[in-house]
Amino acid sequence: MEDKTKLQPCDMVIFGGTGDLCQRKILPALYYRMKEKQLPEASRIFVLGRTPMDDLAHKQSVRAACERQIPAKDFNESDWQRLRDRLRYVSVEATAAADFVKLKQAIEDNPRAVRVFYLSTPSSLFGGICQQLKSCGLIHESTRVVLEKPLGHDLASFRQINAEVMGCLDESQIYRIDHYLGKEAVQNLLVLRFANHVFERIWSGDVVDHVQITVAESTGLENRHSYYDEAGALRDMVQNHLLQLLCLIAMEPPNQITPQAIRDEKLKVLRALRPITPETVLVHTVRGQYQAGMIEGKAVPAYREEVGRPQSKTESFVALKALVDNWRWSGIPFYMRTGKRMPQRYSEIVIQFRPVPHAIFPNQQHSPAANKLVIRLQPDEYIKFGLITKSRGPGGYRLKPVSLNLSLADEAHERSPDAYERLLMDVVRGNQTLFMSNDELEAAWRWVETIMRSWEESQVPLHFYPAGSQGPAEASVMIARDAHEWHRDD
Repeated sequence: MEDKTKLQPCDMVIFGGTGDLCQRKILPALYYRMKEKQLPEASRIFVLGRTPMDDLAHKQSVRAACERQIPAKDFNESDWQRLRDRLRYVSVEATAAADFVKLKQAIEDNPRAVRVFYLSTPSSLFGGICQQLKSCGLIHESTRVVLEKPLGHDLASFRQINAEVMGCLDESQIYRIDHYLGKEAVQNLLVLRFANHVFERIWSGDVVDHVQITVAESTGLENRHSYYDEAGALRDMVQNHLLQLLCLIAMEPPNQITPQAIRDEKLKVLRALRPITPETVLVHTVRGQYQAGMIEGKAVPAYREEVGRPQSKTESFVALKALVDNWRWSGIPFYMRTGKRMPQRYSEIVIQFRPVPHAIFPNQQHSPAANKLVIRLQPDEYIKFGLITKSRGPGGYRLKPVSLNLSLADEAHERSPDAYERLLMDVVRGNQTLFMSNDELEAAWRWVETIMRSWEESQVPLHFYPAGSQGPAEASVMIARDAHEWHRDD
């Protein structure tokens, strides 16, 4: 196996450092990278928050957060000490110029070669923070800025925020993060397609009947009530996660695995998406919202009760039929769905191939469906290829489905790094391959905003579904219009 790349020492500066994302994901990710000796010992981690806090109290808070998120078998005193010794807490108000002067003094006391600013804050603050960093001289040629999703709430707000950020930084310094792209199984999509000739030869509308992308969540709103009720599933999940998965499935082979080559091919897919208009929105989309129900034997409240807004019309579920108008995929539907309070948490991609053109075996028309490739992304990672074979024994040809099953988890002989671990180290090394470009996000927002306008103009109804179900029945009706059904992993 290829050795992990040795990185330069860095200063990692985290805005929103006392927030949920930093506590749950970013700091545990840095603990593991320290533990596995990938992040150089000389690196420093500046955690920024609005609340004044002494150094000891902050480190106790970080330790508690890491112990909640890191399994006991992986957490030990010596590794914690290595992370602890590199932590610095600085109280910073994002709109206070004097606080940035204080931050500059802390950073430029023996600065490191690479400087990373991670903006884990509302996107409305991105432009102002970048302007403050530029004004006080904290941006130099080795500065990288990470922008958390969502970047805006519509096309206009994205353009405004993006323009403010790009007024302070070069595009090569901006890392627009989508943690889905850091998942091992998602990256494996590129290898599966472009390192295996047998798959790339059949990866087109000539052989593929349709594609399904599902990202299901069993949780509700957790600590994101106010944000989610303004965003909804379309903005929160489709605009980034699901469209990025669609791009990796539908993109043409890049001439090489470089950030620009991959981004260019993904952008072509986004620009080829057929707009969903008021004339097609009722048959190509479904909006849903969960009601009270049962998940894993526990009663859960309805969305409106959970968010505290009895008349909320925000969708917690969305299903879409997307069409990619290009040579490879013309006429081939890509069905996408995502929802909260589903029976279980999982993400998967299903490539359904066409049936054989002529059935030669007796009763073959009543036999199991055609070949199917199932790529499970989480929580367990596997690839299954469905074949049709003969049942053993005499009595003629009786057909049955079987699966060639590759468990990616079984193949791994060591802990698989979390997506944030991989993405943070890519930022330090200056590799933008797994980050979204300005043009990609612009194209994604343009397509999603067309759906939002069409929902409003056509008054698309909100369908209710009980928590613990697979979503509203109308989602099954949508795909059944094309004589298809959602994949179930029986």
